Amino acid sequence: MAFLELDDVTLHYLDEGDPEGAPLVFAHALGTGTFLWDAVVPLLPAGLRIIRYDARGHGQSSTPPAPYAMGALIRDAERLLDHLQVREAMFVGLSIGGMVAQGLAVKRPDLIRALVLSNTGAKIGTPKLWAERIATARRAGGMAELARGSCERWFTRSYLKENKHLPWFERLCQHDPEGYAGCAAAISGTDFYTPTSGLRIPTLGIAGAEDGSTPPDLVRETVDLIPGSQFALMRRTGHVPPVDQPADYARLLSDFLHATGHIGAA
Repeated sequence: MAFLELDDVTLHYLDEGDPEGAPLVFAHALGTGTFLWDAVVPLLPAGLRIIRYDARGHGQSSTPPAPYAMGALIRDAERLLDHLQVREAMFVGLSIGGMVAQGLAVKRPDLIRALVLSNTGAKIGTPKLWAERIATARRAGGMAELARGSCERWFTRSYLKENKHLPWFERLCQHDPEGYAGCAAAISGTDFYTPTSGLRIPTLGIAGAEDGSTPPDLVRETVDLIPGSQFALMRRTGHVPPVDQPADYARLLSDFLHATGHIGAA
C-alpha cells in the first residue's frame, strides 16, 4: 500500500508488476476505486508495470472539501505519474477516469502514448443532472438512493436479476458523500469536445451495449473526435465491463497493447 502526500490531497495508489515494464495506468469511475480493476489485472499480459490509484474523495485517498475542478483531478494524475517517473504510458480511463485521461493527454502528451476511453464522453450529462445528484448525496440516505440509480444504469437486467450487483450497491452506499459531490461537480463543469479533437495519439473507445450512463453513441462520438481511433462495442455489459465482463475487457486491452506496440507481439 502506497500513498503520495501532496499539498492539497493524499493519493493512494498501487504500482504492481514489472517495474521496468511498459506502464499501463488505470483511472476508475465515480463511486469506485482501484478495486474496479481487480478482475481485469490478473488477465493482462505479463511484463507490464500496472498503476492504479484512487481519485481524490475515493477509496483510501483523502477527501478534500467539495467541489473539485476537473483540472485538479488531472493535476492529481499528472503529479502521481511524475512522482513515479512514468512516461509514455497507456492510460485507461473509465467514465470520469476517461475524462481525466482526455485532459491529461492534452496537457501532458509526454506522459501518454496511447489512450483507452472506456464508457466515457467528452461531456457527460448536464449541470442540472449533476446538481440534483450532488443535492441527493448531501441529504440523509442520499447515497443509498444514488447507489440504486447507479446500479440500474451500470448493470444489465440479468446481472441485476441475479443480485450480482449487491456488493457494488453496498460499496456505493458507503461512499463518502463529500467525495462523490466533489467529483460530480468536476464532471458537471467539463466539456472536452474541443481539446479532445486536437489529440493525435492511438485511441481505443470501449462501450457497453447496455450502458445507461454513457451510451455507446456518446462513446463513439467522443473517440471519433480523434483521427484514426478505434471503437469496440461490448455486448451483454453496461457501464462497468471490468466488473461483469473482465475476460472480454482484458482481451480488448491486450489486443490494443499489442497493436500499438506498447508491448511486443504475442
